[in-house]
Amino acid sequence: MNAAILTLSDRCSTGEREDGSGPALKGWLEERGVSVTCTEVIPDEALLISEKLVQWADSGSFDLILTTGGTGVSPRDVTPEATERIVDRLLPGFGEVMRMESLKKTVNAIISRAVAGIRKNTLIINLPGSPKAATECIGFVWPAVPHAVAKIQGDPEECGTARPL
Repeated sequence: MNAAILTLSDRCSTGEREDGSGPALKGWLEERGVSVTCTEVIPDEALLISEKLVQWADSGSFDLILTTGGTGVSPRDVTPEATERIVDRLLPGFGEVMRMESLKKTVNAIISRAVAGIRKNTLIINLPGSPKAATECIGFVWPAVPHAVAKIQGDPEECGTARPL
């Protein structure tokens, strides 16, 4: 599986703060045999986010794109809107599971607005901006990711076999 990671942060994009979540996710994915061939940090600008997601998904180079940051309720948190604007289909279960599992750790999970969806043959998942929350959240949904990617890309195998979390 080939993946890309897009970090959304005004402060990280200007060098004011170092990106911790992008490298944490890259390490997490690589431990699971995923090839992370592209990472980038851009500001919290909806148009820039949408354009980058379209560019990466439409390139055909990535099976999975993870975004990190911009999923809260601050005025500059626009990642879910930017993602919803460009996906062909939403996959609400990913956000639901991340919020449900995160709620066991913090009440702040209630204000997460992370979404996931499909553009062309690419699965896009929004994750929180903190390294700990980002890696926890991808861990909560990871058991479904390889199967989802395979189905998105046309795998004809039956889906009837239950997959344990």
